[in-house]
Amino acid sequence: MLKLSLHTLFILFLSLQVFSQTFKLDSTQTFGKKTLKFEEANIVSSYYQQDGNHSAITGGIGTEKLTDVANVIDFKLSYNNGKGKKYYFGGDIGIDYYTSASSDKIDTQVSSASSSDVRVYPSLNYSVENEKTGFVKGGNLAFSNEYDYFSVGGGYHVTKTSRNKNTEFGARANIFLDTYRQIVASEFRANLPSRQQRKGEIGNAARNTFDLSMTLSQIISKKFQMALTMDLSYQNGLLSTPFHRVYMNDGTLLRETLPDKRFKIPVGIRANYFLGEKMIIRSFYRYYMDDWGMRAHTLQLELPYKISSFYSVSPFYRYHNQSAIDYFAPKDKNVAGSTFYSSDFDLSGFDSHFYGVGVRYTPFKIVAGLFAISQIELRGGLYNRSDGLNAGMVSLHLQCKGF
Repeated sequence: MLKLSLHTLFILFLSLQVFSQTFKLDSTQTFGKKTLKFEEANIVSSYYQQDGNHSAITGGIGTEKLTDVANVIDFKLSYNNGKGKKYYFGGDIGIDYYTSASSDKIDTQVSSASSSDVRVYPSLNYSVENEKTGFVKGGNLAFSNEYDYFSVGGGYHVTKTSRNKNTEFGARANIFLDTYRQIVASEFRANLPSRQQRKGEIGNAARNTFDLSMTLSQIISKKFQMALTMDLSYQNGLLSTPFHRVYMNDGTLLRETLPDKRFKIPVGIRANYFLGEKMIIRSFYRYYMDDWGMRAHTLQLELPYKISSFYSVSPFYRYHNQSAIDYFAPKDKNVAGSTFYSSDFDLSGFDSHFYGVGVRYTPFKIVAGLFAISQIELRGGLYNRSDGLNAGMVSLHLQCKGF
């Protein structure tokens, strides 16, 4: 039930390293180390808080106050078979705890069960790299569970790097199969069986998502790199939220209703330019469109600057502009008799600004001869958008690497 524009993942895992010797069978064939190796682990902890006065749960008005504490740990291991192939194994687990004042308004009589919740989302991944051809293939499996929602997903990806290492093409396909426990607001429970009235549950519904992402990366020169991205996403099933109230222009109160299909196409370009040894310009632009009528532009700029051999600072700024979907209107403005309608301001037209700074420390401190602490980063940012929603967030990232 959590709705956030906040995405976190990562790190801390201990593992043994088992080495065997490099050896030659003859003068023409050499086998590398057969190694079960710890590559990398990350741990990210973050705190997010927002407030606003356009909650979709209460019809486009009312508090949007929400807090979220997220923790994600991930790890990556590799194994070299000594014959030119390298195998990667990884996984992560995330745990979020959040409280939502707006979710507490689903039931106007008593506190809603989902006014606070814990979301757990583990995943596993696997890939194989052919070091001679530069071809990588692999797959992943992911789960997510919270009070009214369960999701299982999986995917397959391929990457091909050119012989001169200057060009790389990657493609990734994912499928997510979600199950929602449909919960309706307290005003719509009168005709439910008595055992369902208290919780407001009207049965389960499915939502399926099919994603295809493609990236073409190119090293233009020693200082300049670029990447083109395109994502295709198709969803079907329950795409509206049953407990979102909509007040129509004739005074009637209805539940949000949206089409059961949605097709999205974001395309983007990323460019990095190295200004000497101390500074990088990282830029990103994305254009988004979908068949619900939304169009969006996103521009991001980050300027990492190396203060010393151990410390760097990274100010960043992100601008986003989007138009409303065809079915959005504020409270009392949706036309009675319409097939589809929503007062969710996440689907409205607005501008938003996200800005902040990160401070990074890179000590490469070896711990117990097993791994090295390679990076500690603290990031903080403020987010505000033109409909009055404001948010603040801070995160701490610890990265460890094998050696």
